[in-house]
Amino acid sequence: MPEERTVSQAAARGFYNRIVKRLLDILISVIALILLSPVLLIAALAVKLSSKGPVVFRQKRLGRNGKEFDFYKFRSMVVGAEKTGSGVYSGKGDPRVTRVGRILRATSIDELPQLINILRGDMALIGPRPPLTYHPWPIGEYDAFQRHMFDVRPGITGWAQTHGRKDVEWHRRIELNVWYVEHVSFALDLRIFFLTFFKVFTNADNANKEETLKKDGADAGASGEKEK
Repeated sequence: MPEERTVSQAAARGFYNRIVKRLLDILISVIALILLSPVLLIAALAVKLSSKGPVVFRQKRLGRNGKEFDFYKFRSMVVGAEKTGSGVYSGKGDPRVTRVGRILRATSIDELPQLINILRGDMALIGPRPPLTYHPWPIGEYDAFQRHMFDVRPGITGWAQTHGRKDVEWHRRIELNVWYVEHVSFALDLRIFFLTFFKVFTNADNANKEETLKKDGADAGASGEKEK
């Protein structure tokens, strides 16, 4: 029987993560929503005028303590995309992605509605990306070590995203998420912020090249938006 891996929760339970980080998240999100309001308005109009369907795509994700919440992003795929194509994986040239959606994805503007998730208390600016409720697997199938990724609020970007964004296999991604939980600090968050800025600016690792869940006989399922 493999030895159970232990995880230190000191950082996750520390003053920075419990108090300072949350206050910074609220402050930065409010400022960002004000400063980026013209971008949000233009993006919303572009989505609405370019294809049928809602402007904002809502999806159930797993948040802190494994609780489900409504995750927001600008819709970048055609309505009904979950019934066609490659399910949760959306690679380069995916025909389900709209013309406007390609621009939103390339610039990560599609993620900006998650600032509302932050104000609602569902998410943080920095933290493990929230997984789907069924992918890579349901909450009940995470082992004791993996469940520690849910000890903190999920983020718009995180430590795993700075190590490849969409190219990181899920078992490795979860290990990186748990490492973040063990080491969360202002200095680490600042490092992740600037690394993310560079990744977004260069559009690096921003497409699924292959399935990132290596599990024999598994059916990835389907989703109306890209795995991210």
